[in-house]
Amino acid sequence: MFQAPRGTRDLLPAEHRVRDRITAVVQEQARLCGYGFIEPPTFENAELYSRGVGEATDIVEKEMYVFEDRGGERLALRPEGTASVCRAYLQHGMANLPQPVKLAYIAPMFRYERPQAGRFRQHTQFGIEALGVRDAALDAEVMDLGWRIAEQLGLRDLVLLINSIGDLEDRRAYVPKLRAHFEPHLEQIAPDDRARFQRAPMRLLDSKDERTRPYQEGAPLITEHLSAESAAYYAAVKDQLDALGIRYEERPSLVRGLDYYTHTVFELVPNEPSGSQTTLLAGGRYDGLIEQIGGPPTPGIGFGMGIDRFALQLREQGLVDDAEEQPQVIIAALGAGAASAAGGLAGQLRRAGISATLAFGGRSLKAQLRHAGRAGCRWTIIVGERGLAAGTVTLRDMASAEQRDLPLEAVVNEVAGAAPYTENSPPTAE
Repeated sequence: MFQAPRGTRDLLPAEHRVRDRITAVVQEQARLCGYGFIEPPTFENAELYSRGVGEATDIVEKEMYVFEDRGGERLALRPEGTASVCRAYLQHGMANLPQPVKLAYIAPMFRYERPQAGRFRQHTQFGIEALGVRDAALDAEVMDLGWRIAEQLGLRDLVLLINSIGDLEDRRAYVPKLRAHFEPHLEQIAPDDRARFQRAPMRLLDSKDERTRPYQEGAPLITEHLSAESAAYYAAVKDQLDALGIRYEERPSLVRGLDYYTHTVFELVPNEPSGSQTTLLAGGRYDGLIEQIGGPPTPGIGFGMGIDRFALQLREQGLVDDAEEQPQVIIAALGAGAASAAGGLAGQLRRAGISATLAFGGRSLKAQLRHAGRAGCRWTIIVGERGLAAGTVTLRDMASAEQRDLPLEAVVNEVAGAAPYTENSPPTAE
C-alpha cells in the first residue's frame, strides 16, 4: 500500500481547520501593516539559492531538492521564501514603487532534513519581506507583526530573542577573533561544525550539537565588536521595541543559519525553562541579499513563520479543539419522490449560510436518524412524500428529540434562527 513520502504528511480536516485559523490571523495582521500578498513559483533556478542563501548553509549543502528539467536547466524546489521574493522585486521593477515595498506570502517550502515534531520535508510557511528602506522603526514593526500574530492566536509565555550581527565590515573584524577561540577545540567539536569553521564560523555560536556547546562558553560576542554606527542602529531598534511594549531578550549567540543576514536578527520562541526552545518564527535584516543576486544595493528585512510549528504550539498550549466540524442540518428523505425536494432544500439552506447535507444511501428513516445523531448535527429535517403533498416537512431538534411539522417555505428561516413559525409568518424568499 502506498504511503506519503517520508517527511511529508496528509493534512486531514481537523488539522486543516487549525491551519485555516492561523492563516486567517496572519492575513489580517499582514493587511493591517500594509503587506500585499505575492505567490512566487514553486521552483526557481537553483543558483538563486546558492548565491542568495549561501553555498555554506545547510540548505544549499544538504537540504535542497535539485533537479534538471527536460531543457537542461538546473532547478530547485523552493527551500525558503526570501530569495524568491527578492528576485520578484527585481524582475518586476518594484524599486520604482514607493518604498518600502511590503510583500507577504503563504507557500510550501521543501527541505530534505530529518523529520521530527513540527518539522517536515514539505511545510507551509508564512513570510513577510519589507524591501527598500533601512530604518530601526521598520525592524521593530516587522517583529511586532510576528508578536501580534502569536498574541491574536492566544499563545502565551513566548519570548522574542534579538541580536545584532553587524555589517560585513564588523564581521570581517570579528571573525578572526572567533576562529581563534574555537581553533584549539576543533578536534573535540562536532564534524559538521568543524566543516563550518572556515566557511561560516559564526554558525558555531548557535550550534545545538552537544559536542560543540561546551566550547561556546567564553566565545567573543559580536555585540562587543560592532562599529559605532552598527551599535547605534541596534540601540535604536531596542528603543523602538521598548516603545511597542514587546518583551525581548538579547541573545548574543543568535546568528541565524543563512548567509544573507546583517544587523538585526531575531527569533520568537516558547519561554522554556529547560532552554530547549523550538523556533516558531525567525528572521532579520538582509541589506546585501538583492545585491548578491544581481541587483543594486537594496535594504530589506523580513521573517519566516512555520505554520506547522505554530499549529503544534497551539496544540501544546491546549488551544486546539479537535471536535469534528459537522453540518448543522442533515436532511432525511422518505420515498423516491422526496429525494429531489430534499436536494433543493439543502441548496436553500446553504445559500442562507447554513451547512447542510443529505442522509445519502436510501436507508430507512430509523437508520437516517441514527446517522444524524452520530454526526452530531443540530437539526434533522425529514422530507417525506406524504408531507410534501401537504406542503410540509418535519423539523427534529437532535438535542431534545422534539419534532414538529412546518410549511416547507418556512423551515429555512426557522433553522436560521428566525422567530418560530406561526400561521402569519411570511414565506421564505426563493
